[in-house]
Amino acid sequence: MHMTMRWFGTGYDSVTLAQIRQVPGISGIITTLYGTRPGDVWEKDAILAMKNEVESAGLSIAGIESVNIHDSIKVGSPERDKYIDNYITTLDRLGEAGFRLVCYNFMIIFDWTRSDLAKIRNDGSTVMSYNQALIDQIKPDSMFDTMSAKSNGFALAGWEPERLAHLKELFALYEGITEETLFVNLKYFLERIMPTCEKHGIRMAIHPDDPAWPVFGLPRITKNKADLQRVTKMVDNPLNGITLCTGSLGTDPTNNIPDIIAALKGRIHFAHVRNLRHNAPGDFEECAHLSADGSLDICAIMKALYDSGFDGPIRPDHGRAIWGEVSMPGYGLYDRALGASYLSGLWEAIAWQAQE
Repeated sequence: MHMTMRWFGTGYDSVTLAQIRQVPGISGIITTLYGTRPGDVWEKDAILAMKNEVESAGLSIAGIESVNIHDSIKVGSPERDKYIDNYITTLDRLGEAGFRLVCYNFMIIFDWTRSDLAKIRNDGSTVMSYNQALIDQIKPDSMFDTMSAKSNGFALAGWEPERLAHLKELFALYEGITEETLFVNLKYFLERIMPTCEKHGIRMAIHPDDPAWPVFGLPRITKNKADLQRVTKMVDNPLNGITLCTGSLGTDPTNNIPDIIAALKGRIHFAHVRNLRHNAPGDFEECAHLSADGSLDICAIMKALYDSGFDGPIRPDHGRAIWGEVSMPGYGLYDRALGASYLSGLWEAIAWQAQE
């Protein structure tokens, strides 16, 4: 296991590489060329500049999150091959630069969705939360404004303003698209890119849907164990795997995360580990990573990862806003540093116990 932290890059992130380096147990970061658009070819110079900046700070890049997928690929439109070719070029350049892990998702129109980015908890911290009753009152074409209103002025990951400025066109584009259509188009995409992944040893790690059910009637295909097993089996290549995101899968309390880990042994390439608290069906809020603070047994999840032989990067995921910090929602330094230390401590204890 390699403990990491997500970093969005200079000019986008309130947290610095120097600060991340001081978090105990952190061996690397997960990053991206934030500001590139889905479908863009990543420039070699930009990739190398990103790598050099991180390594000059005494850290390494453990993986790329994310190389976002163009809507044409998800829909399966006639343009998709052009954008898949662009994606392959980017993978080639990442592979040549020494990167071996890419996280991505196949969510449509909206990436992760929340009804509030700064819900006040009893301890005075603020967290991202989701309430289906509130979401049902929001018109899809105003969702971007709803999210941006509490973004603290930061560009939100997965919420590209250039793309979401055309929401009506996007909803028209996806009209009639079903789960089965998405599975077919994902399979086509993975089959096209796998030779390049094999050339460089790049592990593709699909991120689960967040939340793990349809939002605004849009289909979802990575919401539970059956979906994730289908993704890995339909292109049965060990490089085709998943990002285990406990917060995303945990939005559905029927998802047994330790069982999912066991079922996908060997195909979990990356892990986001965080906690959340269920208030009612369709109503949850994020919380501290500590098991006692939420509804997920983080200790059992970490033990399941250890028992499965997981040896990839783990990162603490969305944290609370605490101690007056102002940052991109979910991505401040303080609570994620606490989370990383907690997860590292759990792993150390589990490893020690296994050796007894």
